[in-house]
Amino acid sequence: MSNRTGRFAIFEQLLADDIHFMFGNPGTSEQGFLDSVEDFPDIRYIMGLQETIAVAMADGYARVTKKPTIVQLHAGVGLGNGIGMMYQAMRGHAPLVVLAGESGIRFDAMDAQMAADLVAMAEPVTKWATRVVDPGSLLRVLRRAIKMAATPPMGPVFVCLPMDILDAPNDEEVVPTSFPVTRVLPEASLIADAARLLAGAQKPIIIMGDGVAASYAQDELAQVAEVWGAEVWGADNSEVNMSYQHPLYKGSLGHMFGTSSSKVTTQADAVLIVGTFVFPEVFPLLSNVFGKGVPIVHIDLDAYEIAKNFAVTLGLVADPKLTLAALADALNSTLTAAQKKAGQARAAASQKAKDQSHAAQVEKDHAVRDEVPLHASRFMEELASHVPQDALIFDDALTCSPALTRYLPPTLPDHFFQIRGGSLGLGIPGALGLKVAHPEKTVISVSGDGGSMYTIQALWSAAHHKIAAKFIICNNQSYLLLKENILQYWRERGIEEHEFPHSFNLTDPVIDFAALANALGVASARVERPDEIGQAIQQMMEHDGPFLIDLVVTNEVAGAKVPAMATRAKA
Repeated sequence: MSNRTGRFAIFEQLLADDIHFMFGNPGTSEQGFLDSVEDFPDIRYIMGLQETIAVAMADGYARVTKKPTIVQLHAGVGLGNGIGMMYQAMRGHAPLVVLAGESGIRFDAMDAQMAADLVAMAEPVTKWATRVVDPGSLLRVLRRAIKMAATPPMGPVFVCLPMDILDAPNDEEVVPTSFPVTRVLPEASLIADAARLLAGAQKPIIIMGDGVAASYAQDELAQVAEVWGAEVWGADNSEVNMSYQHPLYKGSLGHMFGTSSSKVTTQADAVLIVGTFVFPEVFPLLSNVFGKGVPIVHIDLDAYEIAKNFAVTLGLVADPKLTLAALADALNSTLTAAQKKAGQARAAASQKAKDQSHAAQVEKDHAVRDEVPLHASRFMEELASHVPQDALIFDDALTCSPALTRYLPPTLPDHFFQIRGGSLGLGIPGALGLKVAHPEKTVISVSGDGGSMYTIQALWSAAHHKIAAKFIICNNQSYLLLKENILQYWRERGIEEHEFPHSFNLTDPVIDFAALANALGVASARVERPDEIGQAIQQMMEHDGPFLIDLVVTNEVAGAKVPAMATRAKA
């Protein structure tokens, strides 16, 4: 474009990088920039009614595509609204490129309305944050941001765009962003060292996380687990890093209390950590998480996470896919026939224990199958018979998540996603991001009632942009996870069990999610009884557009002595 300005040059750069979506919420300081979107029909602007929604939609899109994804926020106030979800993206390594406008460099001295240090605000929740201060470097800075976001370990970056920079003439050449290759493999002697360290184990475990999915190393992880006969436990494990149905997959370690994880980790006599950090817990143990003298090998592309909190025997900054493949071969060559036979026995025992545990849980589910209020397991069992095998699921269900994965066990990479980083409310907007990326596939969000209220406005975006995702809200009228957590808090401190805090309940009034969905343009159904389940699921799956099921489930707290809704009287 001749005599173009920066606000047009940016979109030319995005198209050169094959970027066709922008998630955002408009504001005055970005008005000219957003006006330019209309001149680029190959770029679609997906609007959220609040900045949290925009970041969360982009997070879902970025996670399933593994590509840099553009977010537009409004000045300091909009950035402030989006920071919570940017923290989630940072913890989850989502390659977001967050852009926010401001009134202009020439107003810096004025300390005017909405003046703020946007870069300082963004720095704690990004890999890199900067401000464009010269019109001639606008595209250079944008390309650097795109490169940094998408280079492993991926993560969000931030660029502040003053209005006078966007309105200034820009004659920069548009060239595709260059991305460095990170498929790196340790030298053979180090792989051999790792195999020797691990080979003699009789109680080996693997601790893995989303770095496996980022590297598409699922098959290689399974190969190492099988040849070694090692249980596989997840930590920061929110995607399909290993099929939930694999005999050696044991689930995730504790996400809240280090005492839960240590029951597993202290029993191991050799540990392989790959694609994660130890440990992603709110209340981690500060010591004694592994046995004394136990060999620990840690593989990750993120050098910062290796030996960050606990010493390792061998740390390898390397690509998980290539390194696990080489390690599987090395273990196969190093292990004796007796060691291999012992590993096969461990795998068989793991499968047997897994089958028995599953059968026992299904038996418990069937015992409460016809109860009212419903148990989530009854609904999930019926849902499984209606959902295609390649459906994409965004699981923000927390206390209902075990029932979901029991009847819809995740097996396919890039088809199952959970929240990470501690942010609630990602389920609804995250599913919209998945559906934007894969409009041809069934996309289902399963959320809790508390978390869904963080981002319920995203339903409007679904209706407005005709994004035909499906939403299930497990409505137990409480923050049930908080009730489960405080039970452990009381027990650890010797506090007698009593009524739950009043603030843990979502009552007086009860939220009508079906009515809320209708008000935001999304069709809905409410399910309270077993005989209502099948018809509601069928209606949802056949509806040509977004659809929400308000699923009323029990608020029973397992192991509690007091009723779930009992609270202390207010003074």
